[in-house]
Amino acid sequence: MTFNLLFASSYTELGGGETALLALAGALDPARYRPHLLVPREGQLAERWRANGWPAHVLPYRGASVYFVPALWARLPISHRIEHLIREQNIHAAHSDYHTLPMLLPAAERAGIPALWTCMGWWFRPKPWQRAFFRRPAATFAHSQAIKRGFLGDPPFMPPERIDVLYPGVDTARFHPKVDGAAVRAEAGIAADALVVALVARFQNVKGHDTFQEMARRVAQEVPEARFIVAGENTQTSADDGYKRHILDTARRDALLRDRLIYLGFRADVERVLAAADVVVCASRFEGYGVANIEAMACGRPVVSTNRGGPAETMVDGETGYLVPPGDPGTMARRVIDLLRDPALRWRMGAAGRARVERLFSARANGEQFTRKLEDVLKA
Repeated sequence: MTFNLLFASSYTELGGGETALLALAGALDPARYRPHLLVPREGQLAERWRANGWPAHVLPYRGASVYFVPALWARLPISHRIEHLIREQNIHAAHSDYHTLPMLLPAAERAGIPALWTCMGWWFRPKPWQRAFFRRPAATFAHSQAIKRGFLGDPPFMPPERIDVLYPGVDTARFHPKVDGAAVRAEAGIAADALVVALVARFQNVKGHDTFQEMARRVAQEVPEARFIVAGENTQTSADDGYKRHILDTARRDALLRDRLIYLGFRADVERVLAAADVVVCASRFEGYGVANIEAMACGRPVVSTNRGGPAETMVDGETGYLVPPGDPGTMARRVIDLLRDPALRWRMGAAGRARVERLFSARANGEQFTRKLEDVLKA
């Protein structure tokens, strides 16, 4: 029997979480599971989903805020449209992100199918009137221990064993040390033998582009031949647009960075951006998980990352790269310089990172863990 699974995402473009969702769907046994996608509008995620031969459904809706009232959202017309979609497509189980769950969970319950969901941020801690709601799903996942602890609170509002930590997996065939980044360097006007430091991040204040730029200034003073590339776009909000303009204007005005720092915009070929780098940096003020770090490690690149949140769980300081305090461009610069000046160290840490991803953070491992829980839910 083939089971139809509905994955609902309020995010429609391709960021780390959406890339991980694609990897999870691709890791499922196609003989047993057919993944469907529900999104509120067309975008890169639906386009990539359909390219894999999977059905994608668009039902316009606005994702819930953290202050949602479960009883009210259950009665919204979109919840009933989701119920109709579930019945029409013969969906056997549904998985949701946080912002869709208030509509999807009651729809799934009315349709008589189990609902699962994944918490991707520790800041989604339930309000008092939401706690009973979050005890209702058949299964709950968190993308890291840090997210799980933050969501549950202290004391926890539900038994911690009810939440499984499911680290997002990456496609280790796509993200691989043998990927060629020469074309990205050529497009950016960077010499083939230049030392390159990369950041892959959306334009959001939390991603720390300002810290990255200050780090780049300090590195450039010590290693003038170094070049810096940044891949990623904003999240289509006015606040993020303003942040993006500020970051780009700052880079253009800086004489030291003007010819050394290249903003690439959105790249569908993130693996090639990472392959073009000698060192990858995560400058975020915090990361719930940090998919870009895992992708970089899978590509055999050492990572210098801030240590707040998921990176402290996924990386090994001094083995797969370095962990530094958030908002500390000086320490970050020193670690990047250490790596740029030591090719053997870069190779050793890159190889250790690749091995760690293969063991713990591959799409295959992620899919196997998800499937085990899903099978239990479907049997219940």
